[in-house]
Amino acid sequence: MEEPARVLFVNSEIFPYMPETDIAVLGRYLPQGIQESGKEIRSFMPRYGTINERRNQLHEVIRLSGMNLVIDNSDRPLVIKVSSISSARMQVYFIDNEDYFHRKFIYQDAEGNDFKDNDERAIFFARGVLETVKKLRWKPDIVHCQGWISHVLPVYLKKVYHEDPIFTEAKVVLSLYNERLDARFDEHMADKMMMENLRPEDVAVLGQADGINLAKLAIQYADGIIAGVPEIDPRLADYAKSLRLPILPYVPITKEGGPYVQHYNQFYDDLLKRRR
Repeated sequence: MEEPARVLFVNSEIFPYMPETDIAVLGRYLPQGIQESGKEIRSFMPRYGTINERRNQLHEVIRLSGMNLVIDNSDRPLVIKVSSISSARMQVYFIDNEDYFHRKFIYQDAEGNDFKDNDERAIFFARGVLETVKKLRWKPDIVHCQGWISHVLPVYLKKVYHEDPIFTEAKVVLSLYNERLDARFDEHMADKMMMENLRPEDVAVLGQADGINLAKLAIQYADGIIAGVPEIDPRLADYAKSLRLPILPYVPITKEGGPYVQHYNQFYDDLLKRRR
């Protein structure tokens, strides 16, 4: 009997841990729908400081925590927490670090200024997810990234972790939203991302480190694109088309089921057929 396909969801937001935005609603209900369709799923998001751990019953997973990730020559402890959404029969894993995520705001301070280390937070999140999945020894067939803070992960998966047996065959699906495209990141973001097997030319698009180019970096290493909004910014849509990537047009998102689940599920299956 053939084993079910495995889908790793890397989310910037999941409801009810975050407010009910389009991304958070999809992060909540799509994994449930995909799981009910017969696939195995794992779901990750950052553990922002706005998330009430007691109310949401988060607890640390000791066997997965304890690793240090070096970001810009500084050791950053990786802490993994988990919570269950009982009505969906699924768990959510949280990437946590006191320096990066224990804040009263998500991406900006009280005055509306972007946090200066948002670039490092995205790097830490991407590496934290990949290292945790390695520890889980859970081999994904599809890695579905959505939300800007997940946009570092595709290049790491394809350039740094691609020889690891856990990730060798994984296909990257990227949902695109017109979010934070005008964000500005530290000018040394590309340098901070450097790891073994990653070369400066692999991240050359970050010569100007902003939201639009970070999204382009994710597109560059994706295997398929999903339109998360009715009209994707033309700069991103045209870039995806220039790379001849398969694109799933926007499908309206509804809570608990709906046609979008079937469309997304078929999109995954079509990508997996290409792999074979």
